Amino acid sequence: MSYVLGIDLGTSSLKGLVLNKNGEIVETEQYSYPLIQEKIGYSEQNPKFWVEALENVINNLSSKISDFTENLEGISFSGQMHSLVLLDKCGKVLRNAILWNDVRTTAECNEIMKDSLKLFEITKNRALEGFTLPKIMWVQKNEKEIWDNVRHILLPKDYLSFWLTGEYVTDYSDASGTLLLDLNKNEWSSYQLEKYDIPKEYMPKLLGSYELVGTIKAELKTKFNFKKNIKIFAGGADNACAALTTGIYDENKAMVSIGTSGVFLTLENNVDKEYNGKLHVFNHVIKGLYYSMGVTLSAGHSLEWFRKTFAKNSNFNELLEKIDEIPAGSNGLLFTPYIVGERTPHIDANIRGSFIGIDTSHNLNHFTKSVVEGITFSLKDSQELINEITNKKINEVISIGGGAKNKKWLQLQADIFGLNVKTVSVEQGPSLGAAMLSALGLSWYKNERECIKSLINYSNSYTPDNDKKEKYKNIYGIYKKIYDNTNLICKEINNKGVRNGNNKG
Repeated sequence: MSYVLGIDLGTSSLKGLVLNKNGEIVETEQYSYPLIQEKIGYSEQNPKFWVEALENVINNLSSKISDFTENLEGISFSGQMHSLVLLDKCGKVLRNAILWNDVRTTAECNEIMKDSLKLFEITKNRALEGFTLPKIMWVQKNEKEIWDNVRHILLPKDYLSFWLTGEYVTDYSDASGTLLLDLNKNEWSSYQLEKYDIPKEYMPKLLGSYELVGTIKAELKTKFNFKKNIKIFAGGADNACAALTTGIYDENKAMVSIGTSGVFLTLENNVDKEYNGKLHVFNHVIKGLYYSMGVTLSAGHSLEWFRKTFAKNSNFNELLEKIDEIPAGSNGLLFTPYIVGERTPHIDANIRGSFIGIDTSHNLNHFTKSVVEGITFSLKDSQELINEITNKKINEVISIGGGAKNKKWLQLQADIFGLNVKTVSVEQGPSLGAAMLSALGLSWYKNERECIKSLINYSNSYTPDNDKKEKYKNIYGIYKKIYDNTNLICKEINNKGVRNGNNKG
């Protein structure tokens, strides 16, 4: 039986998923690695961690699947977006990778945003600390000796592709998160590169997500005892790969992913709309499609913080057990999940979370439900913004991540979004998306639709309760007023030193 291997290079671990030609998930394997956080706001990783993780995953899969090394045909990738990998002329790593969640580049972002109209015209996105260009500028300013030796700029998953093949490439979905890709032309922007003194030859070759990068190096083929010349395909950004695994293929369906952060994402046929940086807009892994999305910085993170702080002896199922017994709106208690700042729609690093309306009638279950409602309201902010900018009418949501693992929360999502909510039967996330890209690259399927139809099935479906839907529409209107009435207070708290400096956004 022929196999493909999908690799998801995450922030804390690398996951490998083996798919066979019958469309069956044969095995998965995961290997963790640490963050390097030498200063507040810094977040880095040594790319050698990723290589070690990949080697361990391949070796462990080889020991679990008797004919893995004999019948593996292709490898592709999903990866954390935006993180910066710098190599010299020989392909040697010059410094630790600066990760997407590193926030040292506020000054660089402010500088980029002075040219915001041109930035929006070319890249469709605003400058945020997570993106790649501000990281490049920081190195140019603060580590000139390193920058002088740079000859290649890569993103994390592309470093693994380089390690396997010796080729410097990226795909359009990852490239669109650098602030250096012209989304109208789908090529590196000469304007951006010249403006920020980045030689075009430093940038990797652009490929479609299931286009061939090359075959595995002979020495690695021998090292892993592979029998075939393994084909390596470009892969895609993690959210794009996750969206592929939900099966959404048209503009009227959306994906909601609730993990540490939260994402509300929908597909776009073009990028002609005036986003003006209000939403993230990137290339999809499906050729010719894009996606727009909003981000809640602390989605599952808010619930985990609440559990650890107020119910540390309960697991998530125990914590959520009675939320359906609490009325919509948690008896007048509202929560905003801004505990580390917020991304969409406010883009405010200084805003902080709030419980509003506390009285003596509220108990742990009220607080728990208000946290879950607040997270979902925050994602509805993105839903409303997408509807407003794109003028589309979303008719269905596919929910994945931690928020899709609890039936009561799924029903609450249906009630707050006012839409039918479905879950996928087998959720494997971006690693499955990467495997699907490899299968497409090998022509196991005629096209993306056939691949999705063959591999993606749905299980549970949740329909909005009309009464609760109307109640939540009113409560959401109140929720939206909280930001405008607390943001100045949060700024004053920060500016007058009330908050310990270590906790600033």
